[in-house]
Amino acid sequence: MKDHMIADIEALKDLARRIRSQSLKMTHHANASHVGTSLSMADLLAVLYGEILNVRPEEPGWPGRDRFILSKGHGAAALYATLAETGFIPTELLESYCDNGASLTGHVSHAEVSGVEVSTGSLGHGLSIACGFALSAKRDRKPWKSFVLLSDGECDEGSIWEAALFAPQHRLDNLTAIIDYNKIQSFGTVEEVIDLHPLAEKWSAFRWAVREVDGHDVSKIREVLSATPFEKGKPNLIIAHTTKGKGVRFMENKLLWHYKSPNADQLKEALCELNSGT
Repeated sequence: MKDHMIADIEALKDLARRIRSQSLKMTHHANASHVGTSLSMADLLAVLYGEILNVRPEEPGWPGRDRFILSKGHGAAALYATLAETGFIPTELLESYCDNGASLTGHVSHAEVSGVEVSTGSLGHGLSIACGFALSAKRDRKPWKSFVLLSDGECDEGSIWEAALFAPQHRLDNLTAIIDYNKIQSFGTVEEVIDLHPLAEKWSAFRWAVREVDGHDVSKIREVLSATPFEKGKPNLIIAHTTKGKGVRFMENKLLWHYKSPNADQLKEALCELNSGT
């Protein structure tokens, strides 16, 4: 956890609002996809980068830093926005999102982007990499932790469940996986495509210490993330119940916004809603 924590919940909420606003602007500018998934995880990223992760924006390669992986790499806009709002990259760089030849690509890229540990986008890979980071820290007797944010849809991937078996075998209680459980994936609801229910029981059966949380309640998110490890010797799994497109009413729970980019009028409406707090 950071040496200097943000005690003010309102500051974390404001960070989440700024992440959403930047994500909307970037997606509009680039005529890109995946704004819904960026909005659903904004509160999780705000708490992680605003308080939980022990990182140094002015020294992104600091050896003692916690490692964070956005496994759902198609949510790149939200991660880039977070890095800009917390001092890792210049805010002006966000204007180049998805431009030809730009470093801020549509799926997360670590090339020339301070604060990004690994490039992601092929779903199902992030948890395995996070396990590797956590195992390395254990074997080297280092105090830093490994965090990974997953989508619910990528839990369809077999590689997720291979890593889910690996982590408890090696007692990786320095590993925290968070599932952004917004319950909508690329071709429909999670229930329609491949139903994950009962999700918590599955991970518990794989010997993870599991907690569930409202993924938009920053106070509760902070509380659960601050309590790791939940059980000595067990990896931590947080199921964050979220809403796809959270914060913009005409986008919420709409599969369309997995693909669609807001036009100028929709962007204006969305930003007005976010800035008014309604």
